Formats: sequence, C-alpha cells, structure tokens
Amino acid sequence: MSKADKLGVSASFARAQPVGVSSRRAAIAEATGAPTSGVLPPSEVPIEALAHNPLNLREDLTDLDELAQSLIVRGQLQPLAVATRMAFMEAHPGQTDGLGRAPYVVIDGNRRLAAAQLAGLKTMHIHVNDALAASAADILESALIANVHRVDVAPLDQARAIQELVDVHGSQAQVAKRLGKTPAWVSQRLALLNLTPTLQEKVETGELKVEPARRIGRLPQEEQETAASESMSAVNPPRQRTRPTPTVNGVNAAPPAPTPAPTPTPAPTPRITIATDSPETIADALTAHLTPDDLKAVTELLVTRI
Repeated sequence: MSKADKLGVSASFARAQPVGVSSRRAAIAEATGAPTSGVLPPSEVPIEALAHNPLNLREDLTDLDELAQSLIVRGQLQPLAVATRMAFMEAHPGQTDGLGRAPYVVIDGNRRLAAAQLAGLKTMHIHVNDALAASAADILESALIANVHRVDVAPLDQARAIQELVDVHGSQAQVAKRLGKTPAWVSQRLALLNLTPTLQEKVETGELKVEPARRIGRLPQEEQETAASESMSAVNPPRQRTRPTPTVNGVNAAPPAPTPAPTPTPAPTPRITIATDSPETIADALTAHLTPDDLKAVTELLVTRI
C-alpha cells in the first residue's frame, strides 16, 4: 500500500515528483508522505489531510454547533489558510505533537476545521502558503493578526500571544509596530498577565471585567485584590431584601413609608502607579488611566513647566 493510500489522501501526492527539493526536505517527505514545494498544491483536500495548528492562540474553540450548521446549509465560503506539514516541521521541529500524519497544518481557520469535523464534511477548500510557517514569530503573528478583532478570542489568550511576540521581537514598541497598534494598546493588554492567578481566573469567568482588570494589572499585586473587590462591588451591588407587606386580618395594610435611600459613599480616588524606568512607561500609564480630555490637560501643564 502506498503512503498516499495509508494517509487517505489523493494519490497524486505519491505520483508527483518534487523539483529542486533540499535533502532535508526530501527526507521529511519520505518519512511523512507530505508534499514538497515542487508539487502544485491542491485547492481541495479530504478533511483528514488537515491538522489543527498546535500554536493556535485560541485555547477554546467556541460556538462550534452554530458554525457547523452554517457549513451544512451554506457550505464553505472561505478557504482555510494552510502550510504544508513539511514547512511546519522545518520551522517548528519541537511543535509537532497532535499533527498525526496529516500533510497540511491549518494556520488560519482552526475553528472552521473543528466545525467541519463536527458537521461531518468530507473535504475542505484550502489555500496553501508555506510562508506562514517560516518562523515561530511569523506563525504566531499570523494567528494573532487574524484573530485580534474577533470577539471570541479570550482576552488572556490574546495577552499571552502578544507576550510571545514581545519575547521574539524584543520590545513592546516593535510588536505594536508590526500589529499596527499603539504601544499603549499593547501595554494595556499585557497588563492582564500581571494579575494574580486568582484574578486571572476571575477575568476568564467574567466575574472581573476586562477593562478594570487591565488597570488593576498595573498595580502591585498586594494591592490588586482590594482594587478588584471594589470594582466588582461597583458593577454588581448587593441586592436589597424586599420586606413583606404587613397585613391586618388577612387584608393588606397601608404600605410602610419608604426608607430613605442611603447616602452614596464617594468612590475612592483612583491611584495611578507608575514605574519611572522610562518616559515611554510613564506615557503608557497615563494614557491607560486618563480620559482624552484629562490627558490633553496634563500635556498642556507639562509643556508650561518645561
């Protein structure tokens, strides 16, 4: 039985002859049965020829039932962006767990692949681009850029992916430039990783909202729990008990006089903790905590004091 038959994919994989393939690539192709760069890639493959991207930033693939039903009714409207198994193995020799024997790795479209498997689809349309697997930075960057505007990417998953990009590129400023975002945008999202593990769990469950969590993440960890409790209490005030209406011989008596509303306690003045290790850090902290009008006013005051 040929390797193509064992893989359950088109026999053209086995018949095609690679052109200008390196000895390393030829060895991988021989061991895995994956197509080489000398083979014209197909536009449609059996679903078992596709593997999920182990580096996908989305840890949870959500709302698959609805997407699976859409694929059944409307079909696949957009091809999956994939890289050949060979290109992926060359770029990520230590990240091949879970690939099985599939000759293609999905870079963008892992949720659609999971939904298609749930829907029982037999084949899927693909677009092969080995450049997506050129390096660890590129593959993570491609996944992040593809998902950065999607609401179903968990904020902490996004923050972890951004941190990996910072580790690769060396600075938040470089990552911001590559993503087309401001350094403040990057810094705000990374602040979630500075939260205590308990507060990170509360962000994931939705008990602690993302926006205040980003501000709290800039505080020293010993101050975070108090700030988080204040934030959650402001969002979810305690319920007031409803007193039963008194009765006389089973007949409702006149309703009691309304209890005057308690005088609201003034909200604590927000604290801004700034690590003065660089002007950029100070600017990021002020941008994250101040409104545009307040930021403009502070800028004007600073200019007058130069």
